[in-house]
Amino acid sequence: MKYMNLSIEELHQLLLSKKVTPLELTKEALQLCKEDSNNCFETICEKEALEFAASLKEVEEDNLLWGIPFLAKDNFSTKGILTTGSSDILKDYVPVYDATVIEKLKEKKCVLIGKTTLDELAMGGSGMTGHLGRTYNPYDPTHTYMIGGSSCGSASATANAIVPFALGSDTGDSVRKPASYGGLVGFKPSWGRISRYGLFPFAPSLDHVAYFTRSVADSAILLDALAGRDEMDMTSSLKAKGEYYKELSKDIKGKKIAIIKEINESIKDETILNAFNETCKIFEKLGATVVEVSIPKNLLNAIYPTYLVISCAEATSNNANLDGVKFGPRVGKATSYQEVMMNARTQGFGELIKRRFVIGSYALFKSNQDEIFLRAQKIRHLIVNRVNDILKDYDAIYAPCVSTAKNAFDNNSKDKMSDEYLIAENHMAIGNFAGLPSLTLPIGVDQGFPFGANITTRAFDEQGAFNLAYALESELPYKGMSARRNTK
Repeated sequence: MKYMNLSIEELHQLLLSKKVTPLELTKEALQLCKEDSNNCFETICEKEALEFAASLKEVEEDNLLWGIPFLAKDNFSTKGILTTGSSDILKDYVPVYDATVIEKLKEKKCVLIGKTTLDELAMGGSGMTGHLGRTYNPYDPTHTYMIGGSSCGSASATANAIVPFALGSDTGDSVRKPASYGGLVGFKPSWGRISRYGLFPFAPSLDHVAYFTRSVADSAILLDALAGRDEMDMTSSLKAKGEYYKELSKDIKGKKIAIIKEINESIKDETILNAFNETCKIFEKLGATVVEVSIPKNLLNAIYPTYLVISCAEATSNNANLDGVKFGPRVGKATSYQEVMMNARTQGFGELIKRRFVIGSYALFKSNQDEIFLRAQKIRHLIVNRVNDILKDYDAIYAPCVSTAKNAFDNNSKDKMSDEYLIAENHMAIGNFAGLPSLTLPIGVDQGFPFGANITTRAFDEQGAFNLAYALESELPYKGMSARRNTK
């Protein structure tokens, strides 16, 4: 196997020189899918992928995505292809249309190889709650440590160099945290920059289409292809998109970067903190200014409960159609639609989903709305205001992604009320609260496990995030790393 551990840029050059064909790339990716031992896949689209790849004959010089294999999280609608959301309630669902992002990648002549596992209905951050069981981190052959979620399958497959990129969705940090655990570039743009038409809704005010690559340049290439207004999604932005790949630059002289004192203080792992501090020195060497600023701890501590209330409330409403009538299987004999719904939901949903729907329903009860749901919205507003105040004076906020490079599936040692959990493990949801572009890239390796840092910029300043990451990546030895390829 010699191609799938390369970048989109590198593969495009090989395709241009006719050293490889789309069909050869597709066959290699499919073989790697079949060899997967990390439970990455809901569906492998072998027949469709081989037929489409075989039809690609004349390479398109200006189309960097021509003939490139990819994977999609199984909460993107794919016409004629099983799309389950990793939930038993949708285990037989075959959509009749493609999500806009799938359609755009097909137009670019990308080859869909398969659909990847996720935490059920994209709720959860562990890669443990999908109906096929746990999805594993390819850097851990013992299957003890998680890749994270909810976009676990896409992260694991890209980290294992099965494909050069994969689609995910990010509602709180569901692409960016797995990217940290997998040594990947994980990127979500501004809310509305990429159409969400055809993405199963979890919490629409927080949901972003996002994706994994193994280089910053590849991430910019993808945003060129996926960004833009979509008349099928009225929340998609009317703002003109940039030329992100063309405008990549390592020149960050004069940029002002804020680091958050309270986030760094919440992390106790010296390896992560030392690596992060070294990258701050790199930014300064490249001509940027790095300044420590503060966000009140009470706001940072409120991120997770605020996220939980808002996301569960929106999820309860958005998934009301999964009732055994409109969607989902008919289970057992029922004499009323209430029984149909009860049977379908009892057997179709996992325990985490049921708990979240209970939380969401409780928050939306008329008697509870002021005290719970509306209070959460007010706190979200306070957090967003503070973040935007920082970004008035600084070009970016920069922070470590996680409190530890490896997180065991059965780790119950974390105090859920501690700063290390409430702040260090949840602060990236700020990007979803405010709808800001946010990018994770690898900055270190601890005992064979990679870890990353996160760059968040002003709304619709995707180019700023790319350029800061591009400059930093060029000074580090982790570009293109994968579990199947030694880091430099």
